[in-house]
Amino acid sequence: MTLVAGIDSSTQSCKVVIRDAETGKLVRQGRASHPDGTEVHPDAWWAALREAIDQAGGLDDVAAASVAGQQHGMVVLDENGEVVRPALLWNDTRSAGAAADLIAEFGGGDKWADAVGIVPVASFTLTKLRWLARNEPANAARVAAVCLPHDWLTWKLSGSTDITTIKTDRSDASGTLYWSAKTNQYRPDLLELGFGRLIKTPDVLGPIGVAGHLPNGAPLGPGAGDNAAAAFGTGAGPGDVVVSIGTSGTVFVSSDVSPDDPSGTVAGFADVTGRFLPIVVTLNAARVLDAAGRLLGVDHEQLSRLALQAPAGADGLVLVPYLEGERTPNRPDATGAIHGLTLQTSDPAHLARAAVEGMLCALADGLDALVRHGATANRIVLVGGGARSEAVRRIAPELFGLPVLVPPPGEYVADGAARQAAWVAAGAAEPPVWSAEAPETYEAEPVSLIREQYKAAQDAVIDRPR
Repeated sequence: MTLVAGIDSSTQSCKVVIRDAETGKLVRQGRASHPDGTEVHPDAWWAALREAIDQAGGLDDVAAASVAGQQHGMVVLDENGEVVRPALLWNDTRSAGAAADLIAEFGGGDKWADAVGIVPVASFTLTKLRWLARNEPANAARVAAVCLPHDWLTWKLSGSTDITTIKTDRSDASGTLYWSAKTNQYRPDLLELGFGRLIKTPDVLGPIGVAGHLPNGAPLGPGAGDNAAAAFGTGAGPGDVVVSIGTSGTVFVSSDVSPDDPSGTVAGFADVTGRFLPIVVTLNAARVLDAAGRLLGVDHEQLSRLALQAPAGADGLVLVPYLEGERTPNRPDATGAIHGLTLQTSDPAHLARAAVEGMLCALADGLDALVRHGATANRIVLVGGGARSEAVRRIAPELFGLPVLVPPPGEYVADGAARQAAWVAAGAAEPPVWSAEAPETYEAEPVSLIREQYKAAQDAVIDRPR
């Protein structure tokens, strides 16, 4: 049996899966936690990766490995390969002002969309580099190279200390604001616009490029951003829109064309196969359910049962889930809000229902945006921690208006990385096809009232004072 390893270094934890390269069968796995926060030193990811590898029985017997990771995080290195400062993560919104400035300086969102397929918001790497240049000039002066979380971990696994050997892939590079998925080229002019000078960036590999080697000589694949890896791990086909409910919420679909959305709602990312991955991302997803559970003093299972006790639309109670600000729509300083609170709706069931519906409404808005920009949507593939909620599964088709397929619980980002590793090991023209268990299917009549109530409440949220 030929074994391959897939690694998912997410915001919250590191997961390692060891799978049969031919069938995809899980052989063993490991996991370790990451620290909380929107600013994390990469050494914490490296420690967690080593712990997860140990739990998974090591990598000495694998034929290839690949790392997928949280996107956009700014890892800056000096000329000796040392980390200059803790990484600013995708959900760190301190660079919102820098994003607005970059849009203005380059002549508007339409020019950014045309240049690199995305429009600056606080999540993207270049906005964080601009923030660094303006607010920490001494640290900025030390920076010789910039890379992303999965790039850095792949480089560490290779044992290299030379910053010129760092590699990345199309999917993660396409979320930086200084690389174009349409042209497959860096835009050094935009990097210089954002940071004030040019610095080393990783070489961008194709779908089965080799980014280095493990100590046993096994190749390291190019890796991927977490959403692209998840799409690859689910085996989603044409017309399958993947909705992932994790720390962030994502709605994405594999496509032959990259969208040009000057509003920035739809980002023109790349996938892991050489195609594109139009995507909409929300900052607030599963943590909305966490927060509702804390408010009500219940666990996730109890929250789900409560939500299903209330009617669709929660009798007019609406929760706008901008608990950490929001990326889509671009409201980095926004706060959450509850509307329609009456004596009738002042109970745990209505609040639980409103939390689930509010989170899903934000994602349904993302689906609408994808369709407006040419995506074909026949059904929803629902994954991530939030998909384990029975209430989420049953309410989702009411909002999306499409059948919702829920695959068995799994580590789909790590699985996508493992499938990429199997592809690299085989060196084949096409990726391996792994068998999968049949998903559960949920269907329901659309309930337009829920979306209408949410839309009416959306713009009434309050921004935090700066």
